[in-house]
Amino acid sequence: MTAVEEEQVVPAVPETPPRAAGLIRSAWAFPQAKVGAALAGVVILVALLGPWLGPVLTGHSTTDFAGKPFKPDGIAGTDGLGRDVLTRFLAGGTTLLLYAVLATALGIVLGALLGMIAGYGGGWLDSLLMRGNDVLLSFPQLVIALLAIAVIGPKGWLLVLVIGLTHAPRTARVARQATVSVRNHDYIRAAEMYAVPRSRILLREILPNITGPLMVELGLRLTYSIGYIASLSFLGLGIQPPAADWGLMINENRIALVVQPWGVLLPVAAIAVLAVGTNLVADSLASAAAGRTREARA
Repeated sequence: MTAVEEEQVVPAVPETPPRAAGLIRSAWAFPQAKVGAALAGVVILVALLGPWLGPVLTGHSTTDFAGKPFKPDGIAGTDGLGRDVLTRFLAGGTTLLLYAVLATALGIVLGALLGMIAGYGGGWLDSLLMRGNDVLLSFPQLVIALLAIAVIGPKGWLLVLVIGLTHAPRTARVARQATVSVRNHDYIRAAEMYAVPRSRILLREILPNITGPLMVELGLRLTYSIGYIASLSFLGLGIQPPAADWGLMINENRIALVVQPWGVLLPVAAIAVLAVGTNLVADSLASAAAGRTREARA
């Protein structure tokens, strides 16, 4: 090969396909991932199909008078206002899951963006963003949510906004650390050599290669979102009556736990099973992201 020919040879920018699909396949090899997906899937199906199944099974809507308060009438009895517990339970998970998913998505997107910018930019920009991030991390999430709700009121959009924004600093730390670990790789240097815009490097080169930690964080944030929204509803600061909601049901029926326990036990069991299921899936994703195999774990 001549010198002229050598000068005309241009090294190709290495392709870096997204790793999300491969991570999910690796995580699925763990038995706990299958168990977690099954547990979470059952609760999600109940939440999605419940609003239509409830009236069919019981013949009552969520606000119908079905019998005397706290009596074992029907399949699961009645609540303090004489409404059918099973109908309200089946309809009570839709809003909770919707708010939790939206809040988690908001937190992951904002946190990943800030973390990648800080990790890739480095220097004063990294210090500025991370020190501001540390300030936000010093405030408990539930306290911030209570303060916002006390000022504005219990609004659905406010729950999503506050919980999502309080998830972002935690996600940003994970995204920043993952970005720092890949920013000096050859495919990043090759993209910089060809003057690829920074936004494209972040989205096309860095983001696909930090999906492992982000997906683990996604599972954790979703679990926490469910817990926070249910807790706020239990305190009367989340989803408001007469809406059917699992957290609200626990608060409404706790005074008759001994007499009519189903109004409390059903939503508690659903929230617990969903939290356990998402945690098992998140643990499997964490193990797969760390490069652990099923055989090594056994």
